This record gives sequence, C-alpha cells and structure tokens, in this order.
Amino acid sequence: MKRYEVTAADRELIALALEVLAMNFDDGVYNHTVGSAIRCKNGKIYLGVNCDGIHGSCAEFISIGAAITAGERDFDTIVATHDHAKNGLLPPCGNCRQMLYEYAPDIRVLLNDENGEIVKVGIADLLPLAYTQIIAE
Repeated sequence: MKRYEVTAADRELIALALEVLAMNFDDGVYNHTVGSAIRCKNGKIYLGVNCDGIHGSCAEFISIGAAITAGERDFDTIVATHDHAKNGLLPPCGNCRQMLYEYAPDIRVLLNDENGEIVKVGIADLLPLAYTQIIAE
C-alpha cells in the first residue's frame, strides 16, 4: 500500500472536519456524529456531517455531494472524523469506499494505520478488487 505525505493542508482538513462536527454534533440522538471534509484539486474544501435515519447518509457522501453540487469533479483528499476516535479519524465504511472509488478513483484518504499513526492512502488501496460497472460496448 503506497502512503503519501501527510501535509499541513491535510492537518487543516482534519481540523475543519472536526470543527463542522463540533458545530453539529447531536449527542443522544446520534443524527450527526461524523464530520467530513473533502479537498478538491483546486484547493476548495467542502464539509459535511452524517445524516442518520432509516436511510441515512454518511458524512463522506454529504461532503462529496456538496462538492459535486458546486460543480467540482476533481478531488484530492477526504477525511472522516469523530472527536473520540484516535487522532479524531475514522476510516470510511465499505459503502463510502465504493462510492469514493466510483466518483473519485484517484482520491487520497486520511486515516489511522495499524499503529495509530495518521496516514494518507489511495482509495483503491482501501478497496482491493473493487466492483466496477460493466458497460456494454
């Protein structure tokens, strides 16, 4: 698994995701318990929190949805956060990994490695042998 340098801009992305979560955390109801931040290749950052419910949506879906709604299509790095998690970082769930692979196959993800250190890896490394749609030619 290739690891990329964790930069000051990446640490800022983590801080912004934790900040949006702190502004929206819904203790006891658990509707908004994860914050996410996605940085586009042009440097713009979009934030999101999960929206829980019968058919809830993860924070990563919300942040990338905000970016796409704003016309973005080129993504650099994403992070999901919770203030009680090690380094404040959560790995993307399987559903988010698949969505990120489909919408941003070269995106990098900030998370903790097996030693609890912050690392940045490519989404393809988090979803080996990923499902891909078969398009008939």
